[in-house]
Amino acid sequence: MKTLVLFRHAKSSWDDERLDDHDRPLAPRGQRDAPRMGKRLARRKLDPDLLLTSTALRARETADCLAAALGLAQSRIRVLRRIYLASPGELLKLIAGLDDGLECVVLVGHNPGLTELANRLLPSLKLDNLPTAGVVAIECGTERWKNLESGKLVLGFFDSPKQGGTD
Repeated sequence: MKTLVLFRHAKSSWDDERLDDHDRPLAPRGQRDAPRMGKRLARRKLDPDLLLTSTALRARETADCLAAALGLAQSRIRVLRRIYLASPGELLKLIAGLDDGLECVVLVGHNPGLTELANRLLPSLKLDNLPTAGVVAIECGTERWKNLESGKLVLGFFDSPKQGGTD
């Protein structure tokens, strides 16, 4: 069974209005929340085969925090421009092309794409907004990533910094 983990980047900084959106770093709250959420994922025994992240600075910084907490080697991290502000359809195309030998994949990206993808895959979730540093884990009843939408999809867990999990 495959597991897809959707993780929205942690809170980004708007302090320097001259920065392009792509180049905004994490805000202090994001610098605090990303490692905390990474530790929560580690306590859940999450062991991703691959971590995919957007090229945006805030997403890469979030991914680095997650990788450190999960003990992931750099070889298990892929930075892809196509994740930056991708639509749910674009994200599904990316996922469909994954190697079927991968059992657990974490995707660090952006809204609205991640919220819309979570709701498309899990209509009963009815998520208004995946918050910054929020995570939706989906258990996928399929052996092939390209069959993701036709498989039985079940919410593994939802978590966010405001959920107040133990840190």
